[in-house]
Amino acid sequence: MITYILECLTIQVVFLLVYDLFLKKETFLQWNRAYLLATFSLSLFLPWIKIKAFQTVFQENLTQYQQFLWQLDEVVLSANISGNLFWEGVNWVYIMQGLGSLVMIVWLLLKLNYIRTLKRNGAVSQESDFIKVVIPKSEQAFSFFKNIFLGDAIPEEKRENIVTHEKVHVKQRHSWDLMFFEFMRILFWFNPLVYVFQNRISEVHEFIADAEAAKTNKKKQYELLLSEVFQSQNFSLVNQFFKQSLIKKRIVMLTKEKSKTIYQFKYGLLLPIVLGILMYTSCDMGPAENKAQEDSLSMQIAALQEEIEKKDSLSQQEKEALTGMIYEVFPREVKGISGKEGNIQFSGVPFSAVEEVPIFPGCEGAEDKEKCSLQKIMEHIRKNFKYPEEAEKQGIQGRVNVIFEIDSEGNVGNIRKRGPHKLLEDEAERIIAKLPKMIPGKHKGKPVHVPFSLPISFKLD
Repeated sequence: MITYILECLTIQVVFLLVYDLFLKKETFLQWNRAYLLATFSLSLFLPWIKIKAFQTVFQENLTQYQQFLWQLDEVVLSANISGNLFWEGVNWVYIMQGLGSLVMIVWLLLKLNYIRTLKRNGAVSQESDFIKVVIPKSEQAFSFFKNIFLGDAIPEEKRENIVTHEKVHVKQRHSWDLMFFEFMRILFWFNPLVYVFQNRISEVHEFIADAEAAKTNKKKQYELLLSEVFQSQNFSLVNQFFKQSLIKKRIVMLTKEKSKTIYQFKYGLLLPIVLGILMYTSCDMGPAENKAQEDSLSMQIAALQEEIEKKDSLSQQEKEALTGMIYEVFPREVKGISGKEGNIQFSGVPFSAVEEVPIFPGCEGAEDKEKCSLQKIMEHIRKNFKYPEEAEKQGIQGRVNVIFEIDSEGNVGNIRKRGPHKLLEDEAERIIAKLPKMIPGKHKGKPVHVPFSLPISFKLD
């Protein structure tokens, strides 16, 4: 989830920079409107699109190598976990997301109710292509879908120009654009770029309406109207005529010469940018996933090297060739390996190939046996965990990567671990060794050994 949000933010920043630097000052107003709507929508979908042709060789090999083991999700254990099991299971990210969205829903309902109240208290009249609402004791002027609101304090001679302007908003359905971003604010209330996009498209709406209104009204008279100060308030849901922060920009855009047609090629920048983003999203595995997998990768490579050395069926030349391939594909990870500790033999079937995975006792009748077994393993670890007293005194914490096997009889064996301190390594091994006997994995109808990899993080509060 966090990875997705960060990728969305990155993509949106790129699109906004392109707009502000190259497109914002051009008079291709409808193109700018389409650009803002399209790029924001694209930013929500591009992180999910993975194109195999764009994946790098390193990541392809990494993905294939990780399938040798069943890579379990990281388990985070705190010194006082026994007293906080309930709070450990609470996903605060989703709770905060839900609370923020709830606040934004209430805020939207309040704004809609405000418009409804204005309409109910105003003088409503049905015109040919819109509904006119005159607001008593007000100088406001804005539109919302087919409704055009006008304060009765606005001079009669100025209302025609204002109505002409607001009718453009009604005809081109600008309120739908604003409502789209209102809903995005509910889903992504924490994302400041949603508000920036909404502000940009609101500007474009005013530029479009000004350009259309100036065609049927005297330009100088229209500019004079814009330069006058009327009542205004910050209200994101509607297209406001008198928005003081926009007046100067609107006058500048209104007097600006039309951009040359050749400048429309600037929108062609979108294609290479989208291709670049697709390359980024296809190659990137996400910070959380990368961290969990890369931290245990060196350890797994060491085990693989030992396995190669122990294969009597291989000649020395073949062993050297295989080891050389590992150095070629994973130079940085191999560099960090020092010494050989423990003894592990992956003589079984890789997890990606095994037909029936090992099943934790009690999960035999579960609909999703794999998911059930994973949950039970996590529960076992949390239940049996005890933070080493000496490690707590010394302030020792960190991640221990553990590799183990469930053999053909369902027993846990060949436990190998690597972490920042022996105290944490021993505790991780003790927890894994206490796993109950499982129903062994099967391949082609026969029980087999299945290797597992599990990162365990020890944290002090």
